[in-house]
Amino acid sequence: MADLVRDVMTPGVVAVRPDASLVEAAQLMRAQDIGDVLVADDRRVVGVLTDRDIALRAVADGADPLTVSALAVCTLDPVAIGPDAAVSAAADLMREHAVRRLPVVEDGRAVGMVSLGDLAPIQEPGSALADISGARPDA
Repeated sequence: MADLVRDVMTPGVVAVRPDASLVEAAQLMRAQDIGDVLVADDRRVVGVLTDRDIALRAVADGADPLTVSALAVCTLDPVAIGPDAAVSAAADLMREHAVRRLPVVEDGRAVGMVSLGDLAPIQEPGSALADISGARPDA
C-alpha cells in the first residue's frame, strides 16, 4: 500500500512562466493532456493555474486570453506538500483547503503534483472516483 505522497504523485513538473499568456498555458495543457499547470519562476512555485481558472476567471469575463497572463488568474501561493508526507496528510490538506491538487515540493523546488484522483484509490478504493481514476483515459 502506498503510504507516502511520492508513491502516488505524478512526478515531474509542467509549468509556465508567470508572464505566459493563457493561450500558451491552455495549449500546454492540451499537449500534455492535463487540467492544470504550475506557474513558476525559476522553479519556485508561484501559483497553480487550472483549465477552470482560465474559463471562469478570464474567458467568462470577456478577457482576451492572448493578453492575460497566467499570473493574473492563477491561485497564488498554493498549499503544497512534501514527497515524504503521508498520503493521509495530503488528503487532510485537500479537505481543509478545498483543493483538488497539491504541488509536491522538495527543497524549495516543485517535483510533482498529487491530485484527488491520485488519492482516491488509496483512501476510498471502492468509490466512484477511485474507479474513474483507475480507468484508461479516452483516446
